Amino acid sequence: MTATRMKKYMQSISRVAVCGAVMLSAFGCSDYLEEVNKSNFTQGSYFTSASQAQSAIDGLYAGLRMFNTDNGYGERPWVSLELINGHASTLGQSFFNSQFINQTADAANPPFRTIWQSSYNTIGSANLAIQRIPSISMDESQKKSLLGQAYFMRAFFYYHLVRLYGDVPLITTPIDASSADLYPARSPQEDVYKLIVSDLTTAEQAGLPVSDQTGRITVGAVKSLLSSVYLTMAGYPLQKTENYALAAAKAKEVIDSKVYPLFTSYEYLHDNAHKNQGELILQAQYATGIATNSISALVIPYFARISVYGDEYGAIIPTEGFYNTYEPGDLRAQERQFYFTQYPSISDTTQIVKFGVHALYKYFHKESALNRNVNTDENWTLLRLPEVMLIYAEASNEVSGPTQLAYDQVNAIRARAQLKPLTGLSKDQFREAIWKERYHELAYENKAYFDTQRTRKVYDVVNNRMVDAIGFKNESGATFTEKYLLWGLPQYDINNNKKLTQNPGW
Repeated sequence: MTATRMKKYMQSISRVAVCGAVMLSAFGCSDYLEEVNKSNFTQGSYFTSASQAQSAIDGLYAGLRMFNTDNGYGERPWVSLELINGHASTLGQSFFNSQFINQTADAANPPFRTIWQSSYNTIGSANLAIQRIPSISMDESQKKSLLGQAYFMRAFFYYHLVRLYGDVPLITTPIDASSADLYPARSPQEDVYKLIVSDLTTAEQAGLPVSDQTGRITVGAVKSLLSSVYLTMAGYPLQKTENYALAAAKAKEVIDSKVYPLFTSYEYLHDNAHKNQGELILQAQYATGIATNSISALVIPYFARISVYGDEYGAIIPTEGFYNTYEPGDLRAQERQFYFTQYPSISDTTQIVKFGVHALYKYFHKESALNRNVNTDENWTLLRLPEVMLIYAEASNEVSGPTQLAYDQVNAIRARAQLKPLTGLSKDQFREAIWKERYHELAYENKAYFDTQRTRKVYDVVNNRMVDAIGFKNESGATFTEKYLLWGLPQYDINNNKKLTQNPGW
């Protein structure tokens, strides 16, 4: 193998875990939002002390920011995930975003490679930590906790890879130029899920904290992700329905812990004062001067001039068809709850700018929008309690039909939204009610597309019902095709690894 050839492929999947610069991608040991000097790290010289082990694990947290990686004007992976289902449009200038809306994307679309590369970079770092930390002389409880975090991270990123791309390379050891897995083939999805469950089960027993307001992995985050994994495994494509009971049981453990109370205000979902608190189980961390993002700027209608951001992208705007599916009186649909239609002008606060659309107030970050910050340090939420409550309701319903405890979960969410409780539903009716509640409560949180994959259903907003995904023409005018049940493997990586095969239609 020539040096040039190896270097080229290392810039894709096998870029993972080749040197300390990759291994410790963003954080330092004293504060995992601080940068660390990585210039002298190598595989051979690292992992010799407890502080180095801590720093290596801290570095894994940078990967959680992959959903807000800048792929171009208004293009971010989290936006791409929302546009496929057809419940959002774009008022900005993004060519690639329009491709997702119209389902005309190809395998060279930037978010495909962003998620692929970011995931494998973090997996590679986790693999190296899992291999090296056990031999370090250090406090055993700290060692166990660090390994638990590494196992969680590996599971988290494989969970996203297997859902988005299907069969993916399953790499569990560090990679170097002599590794057999330097050019890996794809592994069956079932094998990937087995590793995910095994890793999360290990992390669950690692003595992780019950709660943590700094953004580190907790045992509740592990159980929450595991409940989601079991629910997905019960649906398509595996259809291992015995996992419904496991999903319900794991979700119930999180609910019963009472560690994550529902917020009393939706405002707390996107302000700085409540980061990593209340119902927020896991977030990607941001801090001004260290790591920032453009989440808030992305959701403001194009050039509305209500903020001091350098750009207001209009990258993701809810369709009016979806907005109109909220029940009458639903608090979430009222002004400045999940959505907003107007806001004071940044140049003259006595003047109100009317958007003409329902923009996502759910992500509007007042702290940065009005305070001369170029970007925002708003956290990106990955897991929160309402999702776990709805997982319990759905999974337990599949096992034994609607129970009082299942009703309690969905009705608590509805009560906060000032809606009447559900009651007297059949198993099929309750299932559909939960699916709709997921759409309305978890709107634009990167859940809908994954729900379509595992249920093969989409939301017909015109008729307010769930219908078969394949062949359905959504409110954006695109007809959902089987091709879009998976993403295309990045063309760059296909070109550089002849063992990789492409998904159908890509």
